[in-house]
Amino acid sequence: KLILQYDGTNYSGWQVQPDRVTIQGVIETGLRKMTGEETMVLSAGRTDAGVHALQQVASFDTASPYPPGVFQKALNGMLPQDIRIISSDYAGDDFHPRYSAKAKSYFYLIDCSEVRNPFTGRYSYYCKYRLDSKKMIEAAACLMGRHDFSSFRASGCGARSPVREIYDIRVEQINTIEFLTVGFSGSFIRISVNGNAFLRHMVRNIAGTMIEVGRNRISPEGLRTILKARDRRLAGPAAPARGLFLERVFY
Repeated sequence: KLILQYDGTNYSGWQVQPDRVTIQGVIETGLRKMTGEETMVLSAGRTDAGVHALQQVASFDTASPYPPGVFQKALNGMLPQDIRIISSDYAGDDFHPRYSAKAKSYFYLIDCSEVRNPFTGRYSYYCKYRLDSKKMIEAAACLMGRHDFSSFRASGCGARSPVREIYDIRVEQINTIEFLTVGFSGSFIRISVNGNAFLRHMVRNIAGTMIEVGRNRISPEGLRTILKARDRRLAGPAAPARGLFLERVFY
């Protein structure tokens, strides 16, 4: 089992694709060099192109004799600097990084500063409009609980059911981005979502719709109506991938 972090800017998402550089592909190449085996690496979430992860969980099968701790150091020596293995350990025989997960948390960062921060553009969406965070907080409350999230589901989503449960959703105004050690300051809005599972582009579609609420183009009550309508055409556009982070996976 691997715990890893990555900056998704330079990658076409997690999943292996022909003629594309992906997180999964880069890690599998590293494992092949290390063990000589063709190995498929499974993940807790197949993040899209440009999406980042502070705690992605992955697993793979191997017949190699290396102890688990060796994989962390060896892979970090081969991987690009924007992918880091935080830890490597044995996983149980019945462990699956996706299906064993009890919950996942994501957050989306919006830069609301008067002047766009040149250093945080890779990790946030710059919104030139003034956003009403109070209305965004009010609107977010209607998404709590178990619902049919078809209005926030991307076309081509392969999930059998659009029903998901959101355990917690928060909209916060923050002055610094905590995970950047240099502590860049500014005016940011952070949308944090914790739930049992998520549909394709669900968090980005929620974030994009919440931005519309903040701009007073959709009312908080209007968001409730959109949720009940189960119609993707009524919700806002998907927010750009660069502001989205897979924060944590819970088991």
